[in-house]
Amino acid sequence: MALGLNYAEKYASVVDERFKLGSLTSGVINNNFDWVGVSTVHVFHRDLATLGNYNMSGGMARYGTPSDLQNDVQDMVLTQDKAFTYIIDKKTQENTMGTMEAAATLAENIDNVVIPALDKYRISAIAGGAPATGSHSGQSHIITATAGNGAYEEFLGGQEILDEDYAPQGGRVALITPAFYNKIKLDSNFIQASDLAQRMLLNGQVGEIDGVPVIKVPTTYMPTDVDYIITNPAVAPSPVKIAEYKIHVDPPGLSGTLVEARFYYDCFILSQKADAIVVHKEK
Repeated sequence: MALGLNYAEKYASVVDERFKLGSLTSGVINNNFDWVGVSTVHVFHRDLATLGNYNMSGGMARYGTPSDLQNDVQDMVLTQDKAFTYIIDKKTQENTMGTMEAAATLAENIDNVVIPALDKYRISAIAGGAPATGSHSGQSHIITATAGNGAYEEFLGGQEILDEDYAPQGGRVALITPAFYNKIKLDSNFIQASDLAQRMLLNGQVGEIDGVPVIKVPTTYMPTDVDYIITNPAVAPSPVKIAEYKIHVDPPGLSGTLVEARFYYDCFILSQKADAIVVHKEK
């Protein structure tokens, strides 16, 4: 067959479409900032005062020596500008029993190409934002498995690090590989009846562990050796500034359909909220 196309002779009219997961990261990001008309958003954060002793003497300096309260700015610049395009020749569409219809193929490509790419990018950005030194504890938020510990204990260890760095108890969400999730379920210290609440609140959620909603994601979505990430949606603004789809029927020079799509997006980690991320590696 020319160009690798299969024309219908007695083919079924039902297309064997790929399985799709849908977005698995919509519950771990936020859209709290406005990129309308711009590609960069600046976020200010303030320094904190230094707590000292009140002096019963010393004239006007009893509270200490005042200095200007400093601030800093984080620049969030969109960098991901992706696209795809393809042609469906009119002969191809006519001779494949309508299974090469443009809108259906476009939806399939969004589900199986664009959304997984966006999810992987967001997960990589969140994992990369885990601090090497916690603001309060001084502990690294990138931890590796300890020999002799069960999977449930490893998960609780991540929770402990978040607690020590004042990360909010509420709002935590865990992204977990299927293998690590199975290890937790098989861990004798994990009491399934009380800790695994089967409430489907987020896409991909399979329950809760230690009160944290769990989203199971394919291992290929995770950075190398990472088996779970705990984060908070407040940490990661992830705008999709352009999600543009075009279907051109019989454009100049073509008998058929030209499909074009463009996606302009990114994912950022707010520097003052990074303490709410912990990454666990298997080795």
